[in-house]
Amino acid sequence: MDILALKERILKTIELHESQFREFKSAFQGPAEAKVPRDCKQVSKDISEALVGFANADGGELLVGVEDDSRITGHSFSASQVEYLLESPITGVHDDTPLAEPIAMEVEIEGKRILYFAVEKSTTEMHQTADGRCLQRKDRATHPVSAKRLQFERQEQISREYDRQYVEHAQITDLDLALVQNVSQGTSHMSPEKCLQYLGLADYGLGVIRLRRAALLLFAKDITLWHPRCQVRVVRVRGTQMELGRDLNIALDEVDTGNIIQLLSTAWDRLRPHLVETKMSPEALFKEQVLYPEDACREALINAITHRDYSIEGQNIEILIYDDRMEVHSPGTLLSTIDLKELKRLSGAHESRNALIARVLREIGYVREMGEGMRRIFRLFNDADLVPPELTTSSSQFSIILHYKSVFSTEDQHWLAGYSRLHLTREEMLVALMGKDGQLIAPQQIYDLLNLVDWDVYRELIEQMYAKGVLYNTMTEEQKNRLAKSRSKSKRDIARLAVRRVCKLFGVSAHSILYNHSL
Repeated sequence: MDILALKERILKTIELHESQFREFKSAFQGPAEAKVPRDCKQVSKDISEALVGFANADGGELLVGVEDDSRITGHSFSASQVEYLLESPITGVHDDTPLAEPIAMEVEIEGKRILYFAVEKSTTEMHQTADGRCLQRKDRATHPVSAKRLQFERQEQISREYDRQYVEHAQITDLDLALVQNVSQGTSHMSPEKCLQYLGLADYGLGVIRLRRAALLLFAKDITLWHPRCQVRVVRVRGTQMELGRDLNIALDEVDTGNIIQLLSTAWDRLRPHLVETKMSPEALFKEQVLYPEDACREALINAITHRDYSIEGQNIEILIYDDRMEVHSPGTLLSTIDLKELKRLSGAHESRNALIARVLREIGYVREMGEGMRRIFRLFNDADLVPPELTTSSSQFSIILHYKSVFSTEDQHWLAGYSRLHLTREEMLVALMGKDGQLIAPQQIYDLLNLVDWDVYRELIEQMYAKGVLYNTMTEEQKNRLAKSRSKSKRDIARLAVRRVCKLFGVSAHSILYNHSL
């Protein structure tokens, strides 16, 4: 390193004062009028701790012989002590996590000798001091941090930058240009090259087009040349648990490989047949029965393909289909800026790990408003009267579990099956359940249960149920008014509606017309 350039750099560093990237250490201690040199071993410890903290953060510089207020005071260490201190970036750091090419020099600044140290940000190691402590620079201080947490931060940063990186030696001919042209027709109506630039997937540099990794993930002719596990694996398990060895109960295990645009189609074609099953109806006819809301499952697949951590190149997306549930496992944990509880509250919290991929998929219509996908999945399951999906996250994956389980109990399902020939709507079924034990129902209870916002909608629903004979009024208008007045209540709070039992409707026992009925 040129000594004159280094001196200029040090002077600039001192001028800028201490920060996230700069730290000053005095070589003296004691009262101002009686300063003495600091203990050499303690200074060495300070050096190794500061450099480990810098390396585990964003890199930085350490000056020994400069005060906190930027005054240059130098040092008075002997030649052997200086040699000892300049070895601190090696001797004070754990042997298993050495610093990569740290700078350690003695430099004379304004007639005073100081020690200059610098280290780059590390992207491959979680560094520790010789006594095994993991430290990280935050603002103007160095703090202890767990190696596990630091590893998580590193992996998250890598994952956030992955789709934006330029890929050396990748050429425009490595892409399926017909696929790019199709996307262009739906977005920018430009040539493939200009469309890639418009979408932020490529730039011109040194006379050639430079492709970002997102371009290859989205449009590569042969994705295996650029990513080994751009795949969706679909596994059908017979039963509710996966067995091993001689009891292995996997009925189907298939993998689709392709670029992202291809996977959105091929993986969906692979998954879709598993969303229904064929059963014999009471009329002795084989009929297809829908197990899961199709749009919700497609949304879950798109979500996994869009937001998986592609920097984890050794894993693929896995969809495990059991008899009672479907599990969609996506490589990579949630981003630290997304809270799982917030996600479960369906507040619309979102942040794209793969910003370029998400933008392209939104441009061509696969992804809707950001943060809307999860809410749509939950809404569709609610509309189908299925229990809400489960969301889980671990250090290596994010999962959504879709249950084939009605929100209605078995008893409720048997009760409603008796009304099957009336083809009750979802709202009508909910009202029928309110009165299945013979209790009277108040209009306000129905209004609140169904989250209605208009009493005209309520009246239309009640008239339909009157017409089908399921619901009837137990009070005259006069009785209702008198009871409301005596109780100082609104007429809407008076329980007076009753549900007519199946045997009263059809003149037969309810049990004689029950059959397996999916809700």
